[in-house]
Amino acid sequence: MDKEKLNNINSDETEINTGYIWPDWYHSLSKFQVSNNLKGTWQVLNTTIPYFCLWYLIIRSIQLGYSYKVTLLLIMTAAAFLVRMFILFHDCAHNSLFTSRNMNIVIGYFFSVFLCISFADWRFTHLRHHWMYANLDSRGYGDVWTMTKKEYENSSTLQRLRYRVYRNPLVLFAFGAFLLSKRPAYFMVKPRERVDIILTYMVIAAVAFTASNFIGWSTYFLIQLPVLWFAGGVGVWLFYLNHQFDGGYWARKDDWNPLSAALKGSSFLKLPAVLNWFSSNIGYHHLHHLNPVIPNYNLRECFNTVMALQAKDPTTITKVLNCFSLKLWDEDMQKMVSFP
Repeated sequence: MDKEKLNNINSDETEINTGYIWPDWYHSLSKFQVSNNLKGTWQVLNTTIPYFCLWYLIIRSIQLGYSYKVTLLLIMTAAAFLVRMFILFHDCAHNSLFTSRNMNIVIGYFFSVFLCISFADWRFTHLRHHWMYANLDSRGYGDVWTMTKKEYENSSTLQRLRYRVYRNPLVLFAFGAFLLSKRPAYFMVKPRERVDIILTYMVIAAVAFTASNFIGWSTYFLIQLPVLWFAGGVGVWLFYLNHQFDGGYWARKDDWNPLSAALKGSSFLKLPAVLNWFSSNIGYHHLHHLNPVIPNYNLRECFNTVMALQAKDPTTITKVLNCFSLKLWDEDMQKMVSFP
């Protein structure tokens, strides 16, 4: 649900205009959706300043001929900060990082230059992901391609091969950012938003051209490509684990329920504190899908306050590897399964 609809929910209501019945505790989430400009500004600063400093150190390490092990360590650290930048970018798409819609848009576009992603394009697709996730009749918006077991069994040999290649962990990590970037958005958004998409990529190209003139094209690409590759791979796997786990939830349109889609179809990824910081609490994904306008800096407090959220079985680091074998949704068994 978007912010406008969430704001229209009164504390004494048990049903909202979508027609779904929500539990009483659901309404207590609304008090955590209040954005804080000071916290948002601090997150922007403690993410972008270290990221720029790391770029400077990487440039100097290349120019001074340091061991590539040192350079690689700096690159991977920069990629971690870029992942955090992406989650803040994600909050801007939900208008939750700052109280002002315009400020969220400005910072979203600012981040898009370094992420090499169109803010208008990504926001269009991602918001539809929230409306349509776990609906078997509305797949294809910002989700990992998931077939049902029956669909797979009835597919041609070529279709099965394509799907197997796509779902291979190495392929998803290496090319996931590109595989997930197939967006119908450009052809579906309004003309004004199409112009925004084109202008964003023009600015990205201009920044790349300017930076390359200062440090050299070879140095620029030696840094930019691996940073984007590492960050993209980690980002894809975070997104994969948010929705591809043992059990899960998918339903046909007539049976689809937003409460079940959030609580059963989105994971609670329990991460160590340092990884929670770099991923800006995106592990509380079941909560994020229940109320996507809760800022990342309020998710943990909300989770610790609302007891119903803690009933979710967490996906821990030790369970992560098991998620990689899950490939298909079995409609009969109502869970994710491996290939037959």
